[in-house]
Amino acid sequence: MTGLLVLLGALAGAAAIALLLRWKNGRFTTAAMPDDRERLTADQIGVPLGERATMVQFSSAFCSPCRATRVLLADVATKVPGVVTVEIDAEENLQLVRDLDIMRTPTVLVLDATGAVTTRASGLPRREQVLGALARAVEPGQ
Repeated sequence: MTGLLVLLGALAGAAAIALLLRWKNGRFTTAAMPDDRERLTADQIGVPLGERATMVQFSSAFCSPCRATRVLLADVATKVPGVVTVEIDAEENLQLVRDLDIMRTPTVLVLDATGAVTTRASGLPRREQVLGALARAVEPGQ
């Protein structure tokens, strides 16, 4: 009987963790206070920063959600003026990955016009989440 209770407890715990990870996947989280935010330069990401915002995607070679994220970000960038997107191979840029505490791919960072990280998401975001994150990045007074 004890074994059955342990099994049921383990299954309930695993289900709770799976639901939490599914809920969190692709959601953008707000960065620290404006003065404490991480900043990236054009030299670090390899392209000039966007006039209004830059979306930086960290990817790896065998990541299926990375391909879908790349297509989504490129589509959004073509429709929103002043926004550029760049994809960085996480395996080839390990120091930057460590510095930014990137734990999985894809991870998307949204930078404002100055290069400050305004939001980040791990996993495949939805289009409305990307547009909302961009809206926060280009707000006046950020």
